[in-house]
Amino acid sequence: MLERREAILQRIKEEGRVNVSELSREMNISAVTIRSDIRSMDSEGLLRRVRGGAVAVRDAEQPQELPYPSLSQHVPEKRAIAERADRYIDDGDTIFLDDASTTYYLAEKIRENTQRHLNVVTNCLSIAVLFWNRPNIELYMVGGSVGGNMPSTVGGEAAAWIEKIRVEKAFIGVHGLNMDVGLTSVASPQMLVKKAILKAARETYVMADSSKFDNGYLSVICPAEEVHMIITDSGISPEDRKKAESKKLPLVIVDV
Repeated sequence: MLERREAILQRIKEEGRVNVSELSREMNISAVTIRSDIRSMDSEGLLRRVRGGAVAVRDAEQPQELPYPSLSQHVPEKRAIAERADRYIDDGDTIFLDDASTTYYLAEKIRENTQRHLNVVTNCLSIAVLFWNRPNIELYMVGGSVGGNMPSTVGGEAAAWIEKIRVEKAFIGVHGLNMDVGLTSVASPQMLVKKAILKAARETYVMADSSKFDNGYLSVICPAEEVHMIITDSGISPEDRKKAESKKLPLVIVDV
């Protein structure tokens, strides 16, 4: 037991927090036992229990804030979409994750499964940090100048880098999705990257919560018919559902 507790504390020291499910799989011990260890160490002041795991004591002293505003918007919908998207990722896949907030939640979901081996390509620095020390993940970071709401490589240099690679599946977010015109964007640097991703991927999965539908736009990335699947939540309007059905768009709706 002492060795197990030391391993938990070491993980917290290195990463700032631990997840009960991850520890249970990695140590081949029941989640009940891991939770018992965490409760004991919490009472001793060695760590602080949080939902799903534990954090370092110093991190528990301050309210936990999400690093970027977009991550705090429509969180239940984004997590539900991410959970569904994760089902389409198979062991051994080479995937691309872009710099969208919903994609970040997918990255967190992927990170929980330590038994699935993946090649992950991303232009998002925050997503890269989640994977950099994972032995089951071969991580590739897109080069280029950094910008965007979540620090990411964007623009022509990043797009040129992406155009040289091929991935089996890409998971992307969008500024907006209009059933009549397609995937939309308001920023040219991000649009260049998304267009390059579409060319690089055999299958593209668009992750868009229902608030993204019928937004204003300046640029069209591509028609909706060109993507493999659109995953959204049950807040989508009846009108957009009907349009998707009439156009035979590959729309998957998750309940929230």
